[in-house]
Amino acid sequence: VTDQNGAGVVLKPENDTSVFYFFLNPMQANATLQQLQSSNEEMDLKVSAFSLGKIWFNLLNSDSENEVLLKAPGSEDSDGETTKGVQYRVVPDTRDLLGARMLLTMSPEDGENLKEGGSMTPEMAQEAIKKAMTESPKFNATYNEIPVFTIAQMRMQKQLAEGESGEPITLLPMYFSLQNMVGTWQEFMKEAPADVQGTEPAIHLMPLHDLVEMMQKESEIDWRHVVLVPSAPSAGEGSSASASVQSADPMAQMGGATLGDLE
Repeated sequence: VTDQNGAGVVLKPENDTSVFYFFLNPMQANATLQQLQSSNEEMDLKVSAFSLGKIWFNLLNSDSENEVLLKAPGSEDSDGETTKGVQYRVVPDTRDLLGARMLLTMSPEDGENLKEGGSMTPEMAQEAIKKAMTESPKFNATYNEIPVFTIAQMRMQKQLAEGESGEPITLLPMYFSLQNMVGTWQEFMKEAPADVQGTEPAIHLMPLHDLVEMMQKESEIDWRHVVLVPSAPSAGEGSSASASVQSADPMAQMGGATLGDLE
């Protein structure tokens, strides 16, 4: 959430804590915007989009003692004051946090029961959610512990630019949205050869911080050949949202001046 000039809104959720939130789900950002505007209608704020790659090292993982100018929205710089210790928090979609916890706590027996039953009963769902909320070894924070999901059998090819020689580069897509990833897999399986139909997806999960760290080290797996796929809105998550998960620009689907509404 920013002012009309793109300056971020710093909140104070706890005593003596200054926090700037980045949301992976634009609808959660919009919910925060609406909450702020409901408490002070005179604030001229909006939801702005930032590149995760550009803010990762400069803000999210920078020295917290860097000075930040704090001022009222719309006021002059001379009216503000400098402060240190602003916390930058990345907030994942709560559904993806829960999905990550469930993947980590679901036993092989749970998976077999689910496959045999064909669907999850309310009792099974309640038990799985309870287990995920109380026994998950990771992703128990509501911010800065970002799950990314991938299916081992899925790959993308990056075509060489005109004039380049060699083989196309094979890339591993990793998704911020578990729902988007599953939807893409289902679309892929519809057009897969007959001998591949029915293949069980091998779902893997890791924290985003671990992935970025591995990208910077020598490894048998070149983690730089990864495509991070942002969340695309599902049907019903915006006035012009599409159910397609193939969009090259998920933000463009949202429609409206405030990027959709929180369900």
